[in-house]
Parts: sequence; C-alpha cells; structure tokens
Amino acid sequence: MGKGPKSRPLRASDRAARVQMPIIPTVAEWIAQTPGTISLGQGVVHYGPPPAALRKIPAFLADRAQHKYVPDAGLPRLRKAFEEKLRAENGIDAPFARRILVTAGANQGFLNALLCICDPGDEVVLLSPYYFNHEMAAGLAGCRAVCVPTDRNYQPRLAKVEAAITGRTRAVVTVSPNNPSGAVYPRETLLAINRLCAARGIYHISDEAYEYFTYDGAAHFSPGSGGRGAHTISLFSMSKSYGMASWRVGFLVVPEHLFDDMMKVQDTVIICAPAVSQAVALEALAAGRRYCLRRLPAIARVRERMLGALSRIPGLLTVPPSRGAFYFLVKVRSVMDDLTLAERLIREHKVAVIPGGTFGIGKGCSLRISYGNLASEAALEGTRRLVRGLKAILGG
Repeated sequence: MGKGPKSRPLRASDRAARVQMPIIPTVAEWIAQTPGTISLGQGVVHYGPPPAALRKIPAFLADRAQHKYVPDAGLPRLRKAFEEKLRAENGIDAPFARRILVTAGANQGFLNALLCICDPGDEVVLLSPYYFNHEMAAGLAGCRAVCVPTDRNYQPRLAKVEAAITGRTRAVVTVSPNNPSGAVYPRETLLAINRLCAARGIYHISDEAYEYFTYDGAAHFSPGSGGRGAHTISLFSMSKSYGMASWRVGFLVVPEHLFDDMMKVQDTVIICAPAVSQAVALEALAAGRRYCLRRLPAIARVRERMLGALSRIPGLLTVPPSRGAFYFLVKVRSVMDDLTLAERLIREHKVAVIPGGTFGIGKGCSLRISYGNLASEAALEGTRRLVRGLKAILGG
C-alpha cells in the first residue's frame, strides 16, 4: 500500500459541535422518564388548526397533481393572501411576487436570511435573553452571535445595541412579542433600532411569530411598516396563532434586492414548504386573526391566575413585566443552576419548565414558564405543582 495521509477518526464539524444542544428534547426525555408530568415548557398553544382548514385535506390528497413540487417560493394564492394580511394588519406593503416566501416555519426563514446576507465570520446582534434557535442558526451559518443584554425588565438598551455594531455586523435581530421573556417592545424602541440599522447599512431582522398574543393594553408593532422594507427582513409563523406548530408554515418577507439570492437558499435547503401544509395554511388565513383572538381571553385568564400564584412567593422569585407571547421568564433567588432546578422539578414534583441558561442568561437562576400550551385546569394544576416544588427545593 502507498503512503497516504493517516486515517483520522470520523467526527462532526467544528461548526456543528460548537452549537448548543436544543433544550426541548432534553426536557422531553426527562418528562418521558417521569410519567404524569405536567409541562409548562414547550412554546405551543393548546388548540389546533381551524376545522374548516382541516376539511380541505381529503380533496387535496385525492388530487394526484398535488403530490408534485409546488413553486419554491410557495403557492401564489397563499403568498397573495399573506400580502393582503400584511397590508391590512401590519402596514407592510410587500408585493408577493418579489418579496414573500413560504418557509417550513419561521426557524427556516431565519436560517435562510442568515445564509443569504452573511458570510463566514460576519456578526449578528442578538438581544439577550435570546430565542435559542437564533443563536444556534448563527453558529450553523458560520456567523458570530453578538449578545447584547437587555435591561432588568428585558427591554432593549439602544446605546448597548449601537455599541455592539462593528464593521462585520450584518443584522440586528429583535423578537417582539418576545420569546422567552414575554416582553413587548414599544413602537418607539423598535423604530429607533430600525433607524439605527438603516443608518449603519445593516439589516433589521424582526421575528413577529407572537404578533397576536398581547395583554394589558400592549400593542404589537411591525418595524417593516411605513415603507421601511428596504433594510427590514420580517418573519411570521402559523405555528402559534393558528395552532399549526407541526405543520411547519412560516413567511419570510424580504427586501426585493434579496429575493433572487434568497431563492437560491430556499431551493437548496427545502425546495418548497410542504404542499399539504400550505393548502391548510391558505384556508386558515381565510379564518383570519379572529381565530386566535377568540381563544386569547382563555389564555389571558390562565396568565392572570398563574401570575397571581407566582407573585405570592416573592421570597423565591421575581416576575419581570410580561405583556406578550405566553411566557414568564422568572428570576429565581437561588445559587442552584437552573438546569439542575428544572430537572428536579420534573423528577421530584412532576412539572416541567425551561432553564433560562439556554436563552443566553449567563448569571443567576431563571426559568421560562409557558401558560399557552395547556387548557385551563391542567395549566393551573401545573402552576400549583411548580409553586410547591420551588418551596420544597429552595426552602421557601
């Protein structure tokens, strides 16, 4: 045999190895090992898609033409319907032919955006606590996530954002209403960040998956409205509002100058979002935002009762203001790390929450608690278990 290079052990890429493991499967495994656990963890709603949308599935399946590829950017009728929704509800004028793509959820839309606008080594500014999949996507795209801490109420600090921008920065990312904190960023704050991005020649990526979930007078605002679409990339999702998490339908709204390059990414990553999901999404959009808003009062009632229960143990935790999405990101008064605390809550008290460290909170102990994924009584029983568990473990 000739002398060639020595065999090396097979391994994953450094890029993949550096990305954090997603926490949801880890928590799901603990839950599976602890039968009877109530989950206040995963960020989904407890209801499903509009029944009228599901009734379209048999006709879809019976049509053989439906089992072929559909256009990469998505069904034209669906994109047109979303164009009309954006204009009516968000103040965004985005002609679908060159600005709207249907993706397999907003997560894929975010990764598409990074692959389109970033080169290896470029930087993306995330506000901490961040949505963990955004940080993971940055790593997989070969970018560096620059994390800028928010204030104690999880609101952006513009001066800190501006100070984080360098010559390698390609985008600032905002999520409002926010996952994981539930914070809703004021219109003035989002406009200030958007203006900063325009002045510095970078993109503003706005994740608006929770746009309909606001409480106590809070209002959602789309930074790409009012003709600011030339440097704004907007992400939307059917997962939350329409109870379609497993169907994987999202919308990516991009400046027209990015559309051709975005199509290259789309065709490479997925070709097209699943056709059956798009067909259901089209009918769900016909039901409109009122489908979600009819369910919001029940979620709001659970929110109020959960907030009341958590507020009665101020010696154990602090609940920063949260007027959006369906989360509380509580600060726990403990030297215990939040991963250990989350595991003990499951194994000893049969209630699941998500440790805050996965969202980039480097100091202290924090937990994300979801109040949207269970119907009222189950959610409230989960809250009772959580309070009892925190008292037992932390000695409150």
